[in-house]
Amino acid sequence: MRWLKQLQFEGRGKGGERPTILVDGDTKVATSPVELLLLAAATCTASDVVIILQKQRVQLEALDIDVQGTRRDDEPRRFTAIAFHFRVRGEGADDVKVRRAIDLSIEKYCSVIASLAPDIPISYDVTIA
Repeated sequence: MRWLKQLQFEGRGKGGERPTILVDGDTKVATSPVELLLLAAATCTASDVVIILQKQRVQLEALDIDVQGTRRDDEPRRFTAIAFHFRVRGEGADDVKVRRAIDLSIEKYCSVIASLAPDIPISYDVTIA
C-alpha cells in the first residue's frame, strides 16, 4: 500500500505482480476500505458457492450478489450486521442446492467472513431464476 494524496492509496497483492488497485477513504474517486471489506466478503463467498455448485453439477449461468452492511454510529464504525442477497441462474439450481452452498461458504469455507468479529450476524436471502 502506498499513499498517493488526500485519502487516496494504491496497493497491490503479494509479490507485486498483480495490478494495482486504488482505494479512497473519502470515496470520491474509488472504493473505500469499508466497501472493499464488503466486496471481499461477497467475492469470497461467491467463489465458494461457484465451486460447491459445480460439484453439485449445477450448470451455473449467472451469480450476482448484493451485500449491505450495517455500521455503528459511534467510532469505531464497525459492522454490526451484514446481509447478502444472492441471485442465481443455472440449469439444476434449486433452493436446496443453492442454500446448501451458501451455508457451507458462510459457516465453514469463506476465510473473509471467518476473519470478521464473531458477533457480527451474517444473513442472506436467495432468488433463483
